Amino acid sequence: MNSRPKYKAHCIRGIIVAMGLSLSAGVAATEGGGSIYPMGAENFGVGALPPAGVYPLLYASSYSADQLNDANGDPLPLDFKLRAKVIAPRLLWVTEQQVLGGQLFSALLLPLVDLDVNVNGLQQRKRGLGDIDLTLGVAYHHSPHLHTAFSIDVFAPTGRYDHNELANIGRNYWTLQPVYAASYMDPNGINADIKLMYDYNFENPDTDYQSGQEFHFDYAIGYSLTSDWIVGIGGYGYKQLTDDERNGMTIANNRGQAFAIGPSVKYDNGKGFSVNLKYQHELAVENRPEGSAFWIKAVLPL
Repeated sequence: MNSRPKYKAHCIRGIIVAMGLSLSAGVAATEGGGSIYPMGAENFGVGALPPAGVYPLLYASSYSADQLNDANGDPLPLDFKLRAKVIAPRLLWVTEQQVLGGQLFSALLLPLVDLDVNVNGLQQRKRGLGDIDLTLGVAYHHSPHLHTAFSIDVFAPTGRYDHNELANIGRNYWTLQPVYAASYMDPNGINADIKLMYDYNFENPDTDYQSGQEFHFDYAIGYSLTSDWIVGIGGYGYKQLTDDERNGMTIANNRGQAFAIGPSVKYDNGKGFSVNLKYQHELAVENRPEGSAFWIKAVLPL
């Protein structure tokens, strides 16, 4: 009869682990209540890589949630507040090397996190480097309008972690993520982008806990007002596909899901500088906080 209160306590403590491990601070029902990927980080042009060269990128996000939902999507009776701000520089290197008919590229992302959590009067704030993301992939330019990319992302457990803490900015395990991204770009019409991802999470050696496998996607749909400006909507979809396990035992009724949508705009000066702005609100949320995020993504020419 005491299993459910213990389960809730585990979720509450764990909710925050993922906040700093990614850019967004979105949380789901894996260990620590979160996903290692920053849900909704990408926007217009995600599948269209630039010509060969080195490109600095900058992501910034502000996420807030005042509600934690159960497996039925209903809010739990908790005084819950979550605030997370993230700045994440990323270095992208697009090479001249051809692999499998496409252009080889790699990237490194370093998330810097400011995380503040309050649950029933218990409060904790953490700042620091989260879990870094390493990318290796191949990009294709099928036509002036259609572009795609395949990659493998590896998330390394570089962020600080203590399983006894309320807030952590690292997950303490590795994640392997295959990625497919596609962009349809028309400077005089419709633009459509999607980034599909599948996460395989390895076991946390400190807790003998293995988070379930996750499928999620970022999306954007818009219209080019001019050659410089695109306006539309964007967000993400998320579904945990397999159960978590601890000490080889399945944890039932713990799979997360969410969908987010909101306005999105992109400016591109045609000379290497571009900036995406997006606001997204989460809907249909289960086993995770329900909140909103504001995103900025900028490409900064050297």
